[in-house]
Amino acid sequence: MAVESRDATASEREGRHEAPPRTRAAFSLLATVQIVLIMAITMLSVALPRIEAELGLSTSRLTLVNAAYGLSFSGLLLLGGRAADLYGRRRLFTVGVAVFGAASLAAGIAPGFRTLLVSRFLQGAGAALAAPAAMALVGSVFPEPNRRSRAMAVWGGLSPMGAAVGTLASGAVSTWFSWRWTFAIPAVVAVVALALTRALLPEGSADTRSRLDVKGAVLATAGLTALSYGLVHAAESPWGSPPVLGPVLLGVLLLALFVVLELRTPDPLLPMDFLRSAHRAAGLWVILAGATGISTMFMLMSLYFQQVAGMSPLLTAAAFLPFSVTLAVVGTTAAHLVRWFGARNVVVAGSLLAASGLWLLGRAEADSPYAGALLAGLLVLPVGISMMFSGGTVTVFSRTRDDRAGLAGSMVNTAMETGPTAGLALLVSLATAHTNSLALGGAGQRAAETAGYAFAFDVGAVALACTAALALWLLREPRRRDG
Repeated sequence: MAVESRDATASEREGRHEAPPRTRAAFSLLATVQIVLIMAITMLSVALPRIEAELGLSTSRLTLVNAAYGLSFSGLLLLGGRAADLYGRRRLFTVGVAVFGAASLAAGIAPGFRTLLVSRFLQGAGAALAAPAAMALVGSVFPEPNRRSRAMAVWGGLSPMGAAVGTLASGAVSTWFSWRWTFAIPAVVAVVALALTRALLPEGSADTRSRLDVKGAVLATAGLTALSYGLVHAAESPWGSPPVLGPVLLGVLLLALFVVLELRTPDPLLPMDFLRSAHRAAGLWVILAGATGISTMFMLMSLYFQQVAGMSPLLTAAAFLPFSVTLAVVGTTAAHLVRWFGARNVVVAGSLLAASGLWLLGRAEADSPYAGALLAGLLVLPVGISMMFSGGTVTVFSRTRDDRAGLAGSMVNTAMETGPTAGLALLVSLATAHTNSLALGGAGQRAAETAGYAFAFDVGAVALACTAALALWLLREPRRRDG
């Protein structure tokens, strides 16, 4: 019996050694799709001036094209996450990737504003179906808790990496080719992913006993979209004006109705007990704060490099290279940091580092050399952001049952998307208001714009420092699995 037991144990070990190549291939497929889904948020950032000139767009239309992807992505994520749990993760992943790829192709050949806008909305809708299903499938690929935790830590570093790749691709492609070719990247990745999905990814469980909360999905989608739309317009319209106040109030009202409905329905889209965990709430806030920080940095620094420093799109993309390289390096080690020091310590340290990075960027002036505070900020910020995303993602999923993995994935992605829409809009509106007040006071345009960017970075740094304190307090309890 002892010999048979040893033989069985050896056989299991061999099986574990044989499994990793297929497992790594499955994770690589899911990770690549996740990077591209996030890349789509920033892939037009550097090319916006060229899109504006080619299509003859006004500032408001250009802003809407840039934000359309994030609006539909964030608005439909709860629906996508719940649908993944109900109808099967691989099925929803396949549908989402197919819609995302087809919309990317349509956007690349769009003849005008309306087609491009609709394509960007459909891109976001496909991403909202694919992203939470992909995150839930990671749990299916890694059923063992320790390996799943390490995989989630790595997964947490993929989103900032995708944002960096999008900005670099935007600058390079729009300089050497046309901004339209940036949409070829997600289209090709979608085709490859669809070809490999059935061979590499497990089916994933489905909850056939419950029904999809359609009313809740409509209210959540409409509420998040209206709120985000109003906050996006806050960057170019004064607070209290109809373009801002109307959508914001409508969004708040619809979300309040959504909460009331979820408390009464037997199969809610978002069970309210899911948000009662202090650990989970803290993890989601950390992700939202980190997403706000990185999206604010990309937008404001892109404007600074091109409009203040006079750089070309290609040089602007090159200026972000140290950030991207650091992000890639730290992203590969963040999982080890979480395993060695714990998610709480990694989140707190990461938030403080990210706050320091934004503060350094805020020290730049109109004629500052690139190798000074700018470069220091671009090196420190990605270290902190990667740690925040990795630690925050592990915190959320370590306390979530497997049958709610899709819901957890949708909440994590909603936090990631709320930052680049609502959070970014708030900070950009602060930067715009500060710039305008300085310009009216007689300051030069370049100096006023730089001071406005610095003000937004300083506010962001304070918010991230507060996030560190919040995480230190809320994550002090022992971990437990609570639904």
